[in-house]
Amino acid sequence: MPRKSTRLTFAVLATGAGVFSMLQSLIAPALPTVQHELHTSQATATWVMTAYLLSASVFTPILGRVGDLIGKKRTLVAVLVTVMVGCLIAALAPTIGVLIVARVVQGIGGALFPLSFGIIRDEFAASRVSPSISNLSAVIAAGGGVGMVAAGPIVSALDYRWLFWLPVGVVAVTTLIAVRYVPESPRRAEGRVNWLGAGLLSAWLVALLLPLSQASRWGWGSARVIGLFAAAVVLFVLWLLSEARSRSPLIDLRVMRLPAVWTTNTAALLFGAGMYSIWTFLPGFVQTPGSAGYGFGASVTESGLLMLPMLVAMFFSGILSGRLEPVVGAKKLLVTGAALGAVACGFLALWHDEQWQVAFVAGVFGLGIGLAFASMANLIVGSVPAEQTGAATGMNANIRTIGGSVGAAVTSVLVTGHLQPSGLPEASGYTHGFALLALLCLAAALAALLVPVQHVRRIAGAPRATGAQALAGPDQKSVTPEESVTPGVRR
Repeated sequence: MPRKSTRLTFAVLATGAGVFSMLQSLIAPALPTVQHELHTSQATATWVMTAYLLSASVFTPILGRVGDLIGKKRTLVAVLVTVMVGCLIAALAPTIGVLIVARVVQGIGGALFPLSFGIIRDEFAASRVSPSISNLSAVIAAGGGVGMVAAGPIVSALDYRWLFWLPVGVVAVTTLIAVRYVPESPRRAEGRVNWLGAGLLSAWLVALLLPLSQASRWGWGSARVIGLFAAAVVLFVLWLLSEARSRSPLIDLRVMRLPAVWTTNTAALLFGAGMYSIWTFLPGFVQTPGSAGYGFGASVTESGLLMLPMLVAMFFSGILSGRLEPVVGAKKLLVTGAALGAVACGFLALWHDEQWQVAFVAGVFGLGIGLAFASMANLIVGSVPAEQTGAATGMNANIRTIGGSVGAAVTSVLVTGHLQPSGLPEASGYTHGFALLALLCLAAALAALLVPVQHVRRIAGAPRATGAQALAGPDQKSVTPEESVTPGVRR
């Protein structure tokens, strides 16, 4: 049985992960204000987003693995303190350089996702693992929506610095509660952190994501972009060799090759491309002046309100996913979520002349996000040994982020490829971009169809269990066929 209140533990995990997810999108609508207030260029201001992305990509899988090794609660508290410090530095930042450093520090909070999933698997009763993961995924998904909706009113009523002051207080209280009430993990993986693997993982992620985020300014054919892509390939191969030969790999490649893991990660890559691109380009579309032949000339606050249906839908569908998963299975929910994303983007490419149309389509996409987020997390958690939960879910989050970077970069090429004399994109750029996102989400649904159905033995008199519930069992001890071949696992 759980040693502490699981409700309080869940509240801590949801608050921490929700705040990080909110910080991911909260600053984006305020970038023009930041640029003006700190007297910098647009190109420099975009590093406020890029630095956060790169930092989160590097630290999410590494600290997920550290939590597996030294204790998830200990690592969780350290990460929460780091996020609080990052928000405090950002709120006080006198220059754009200090703000960018603060965003790097905040990005370490990406580890809250895998740590939270791991704590749920360790501490919650078997019957509550899958619904709790679904609920947490709903909070994570909704957090990004809250950031887009809340940024405008906060900046208008207060100041952009309050985008960071408010999280300081919330994270400080959350940290104190975590120290007192969140129990330490009973399971630990044996071994140590493979620092060579961690360094190579960091290097190839930066070499891949940096040119994707900056290619529109540097030029796709520039020496910097081509050189970094080439370096990413070389570093990726070296990382694979390092992990394969290590007795204590950062990411166990045998776990990554499990059918349920690689198929779910493929779907995450493709769906992430569509999801992050919608978050990036739909607000810009509705803020475009009507004189361009499309768009509504909406303010930052008004564009956030048009995204509100997405926020509400993704939260409630994520919660609903936890109730549906024992009945229909996580695989079907992932297929449905990705398909809803494809339908939404397809309609958006053809159907965007009125604000209510955009709001309706945003709501449909939100339904898809809620279902997909929750089911991906459950599929990963339910397919790997308990001692690999942090690293495996961290990589899943990372792969989704990589997909988002690729999708945003390609969509940017389509949107900005042909400009009007006013400098605004042609309407065809957006319609082609939305059509591409529909195809990516459709491909994610097809990839999800490849996820193997998990067959589990039902215990007499017990409710049907799937995914993590079945693997955890009545005594919460995870047993998988692959666990016997996973190195560095203490049994």
